[in-house]
Amino acid sequence: MADSTLARIDRTNEHYTFELAQNVNRTTVTFRNHFGIELVGDLYMPAEFQNQVRNGKGVKKFAAIAICGPFGAVKEQASGFYANRMAERGYIALAFDPSFTGESGGEPRYMNSPDINTEDFMAAVDFLSTREDIDPEKIGIIGICGWGGLALNAAAIDTRIKATVASTMYDMSRVTANGYFDSANSADARNKMRSSLMAQRLEDFKALSKGLALKLGGGVVDPLPDDAPYFVKDYHSYYKTSRGYHERSLNSNGGWAVQAATSLLNTKLLAYSDEIQNAVMVLHGEKAHSRYFGEDAFKRLTGSNKELVIVPGASHTDLYDGGKNNAIPFDTLVEFFTKYLK
Repeated sequence: MADSTLARIDRTNEHYTFELAQNVNRTTVTFRNHFGIELVGDLYMPAEFQNQVRNGKGVKKFAAIAICGPFGAVKEQASGFYANRMAERGYIALAFDPSFTGESGGEPRYMNSPDINTEDFMAAVDFLSTREDIDPEKIGIIGICGWGGLALNAAAIDTRIKATVASTMYDMSRVTANGYFDSANSADARNKMRSSLMAQRLEDFKALSKGLALKLGGGVVDPLPDDAPYFVKDYHSYYKTSRGYHERSLNSNGGWAVQAATSLLNTKLLAYSDEIQNAVMVLHGEKAHSRYFGEDAFKRLTGSNKELVIVPGASHTDLYDGGKNNAIPFDTLVEFFTKYLK
């Protein structure tokens, strides 16, 4: 199946939103999660790895990091950017498309699931753990934006994940159930949303029976209204411009299926985050609208191996690709992973 999957992927006109580092090699890989969905990722390998293979030496076992996010993005965007930079610094890094999105499998398209998407991270750990060039005791994960919350959920169940970074994180279950800044945190508001989702579910059921697609909720608004909130402007500057646009990115185009909010509305992602024993870093921008998600998530964490890092002056999307000021503190990430992937 892996060969057939790679064969059907047309990369003739492929593009990434960043330049591949000169001392990094990238190759496309596939693996399955335990629901049987085939995931597609890009494996970034440092020059040190390539030199060992080229010289015929025994390949040492590297530390590895699986990376996903932002929520509604693809591996050619921020997760690949992180993987490229971490490979520059000596890690084998895997940026992957989650189920139902990008080049990964799963039907219907543009859906999400707290359970399946948490499993996607665990499947990435399976894949990395079974490679001869990776030390299975030295595997970490990075979740960006909505995948920051999913990364914490994965770390709460998967003890093989020795270190987790939640970067510019959203708690997608909280924002779905409560609205932005908890502005719709009431039973009445949630019941209204439930009624709307169930009505849409019936319409989608009828559409699928006719071979039609699910109704999409729309990606990042474009053109941008003059009165758009500042964080919507931040999203537009990334997803809708040459800086971050990608043709397979939900946020750059038609968005998630409307019905995709159903599971998130009925699930609390961080329920067991206080029981994570392995290391966690919560990384957020000082000026990020989403900062409250990260700070509240950090308050739930226990143990001396937990860190909260606030990047001065950085917005939410600055931690996607560094923004204009190279805001992502990769040296800090390396110090963290070096300390705990040992």
